[in-house]
Formats: sequence, structure tokens, C-alpha cells
Amino acid sequence: MDFRWDIIGEYLPFFLKGALLTIGLSVGAIFLGLIFGLLMGIFRISPYLLVRTPFIWYINFFRGTPLFVQILLIHFGVMPMIMSEINPAVSALVALSLNATAYIAEIFRGGIQSIDRGQMEAARSLGMTNIQAMRHIIIPQAFKRMIPPLGNEFIVLLKDSSLAAVIAAPELMYWGRAMQGQYYRVWEPYLAVAIIYLILTLSLTYLLNYIERRMATE
Repeated sequence: MDFRWDIIGEYLPFFLKGALLTIGLSVGAIFLGLIFGLLMGIFRISPYLLVRTPFIWYINFFRGTPLFVQILLIHFGVMPMIMSEINPAVSALVALSLNATAYIAEIFRGGIQSIDRGQMEAARSLGMTNIQAMRHIIIPQAFKRMIPPLGNEFIVLLKDSSLAAVIAAPELMYWGRAMQGQYYRVWEPYLAVAIIYLILTLSLTYLLNYIERRMATE
């Protein structure tokens, strides 16, 4: 096979630029997903049906439809209603954040519900409110248990960000497709993209394993 290293060298700066955007999209989406997922996870376990129903359907929609379709709907349907000039990177960030929120809400719900109910009752007997008990007793314990699934969600999100290429967000996969279109080559662009994704996911895996070990010893 005639493998052309020269075109990989030519596109390397673009791949690095795309990798930075990929990381930025993933970090931004997981950060927003953590904030909104925590709130949604708490409302999701509300004893009141009217409170939890909208969040149940939000989670059902974003977990039950393809991320590819969500990106298209948000970029071509939602963003034109709130932005005069649509930025594909912003659309991708919004779509990834909304999707991550649904999955992280379920992770928070499972983590909170895994804590023994007696912990909440003990905190209340000490005079804490529900919010104080959740903040100081329940969530810190639940968070340790949530690190592995949150790490998996981060890795999935990192890889799923490649779908943003379909709306021309200049992330890693976008430049792979650009290289393939310019030179009509398959192995060089997609193998380069795959290796960069592999480096990113393995680095993230080692980092998460380290954090998990540190949290386990505390």
C-alpha cells in the first residue's frame, strides 16, 4: 500500500487545531452537563409527579433519539431562532451539552439513590434541611460512586463529538474529511484521526483511573 506520510505532515497543524476544539467541546459539554445534570437528577427523584415528569421526558428524548439527529435539529432548527449568525461550534456545544445532561442526570439519580436512606434521616435528625443534607452528606458520598460512570460518559462524549463534522464544526473529524476530500485518500486521514482519538481517550482513561484511586483512599 502506498502510504503518503507527506499529506499527514501537511494536515498535522489542522489535526492539532481540530483536536483542541474536540477537547474544548467535550470539556465544555461535560461541565455544563454536570451542572444541569445534578439539578435534573435531583428533580428527577422528586416525590411529586408534576415536578419529575418534565425531566423524565427530557431524559427519554435525549437518550432515546440519535445524537446525530439532535445535532441536526439544534443546528438547523433551534439555533436559527436564537442566533442571527449560526456558529457550528456553538451548535455542537449546545447539542453535546443537552445530550450529556440527560445521561449525567441518570448517573446522579442512581448515585444519590444508592446511598442508604438512613443517612438522610440521620442528617435530618441533626437539624439539617433537605438541601443541607444533600449537599454535605448524600452528594459527597454518592460522587465517589459516580466517578466511573461519569468517566465513561466523558469518553463517549469525546468520541461522539466527531458527529459535529456533519454541521461543519472544525473539530478533528472535520479535518479528516477535508483531507480525504482533497486527496481522495482513505487510510491516511481516517487512520490519523483514529490514532489521535485513541491517544485522547487513553490519556483520559489513565487520568480518571488515577482520580478514582485517589478518591478511594481518602
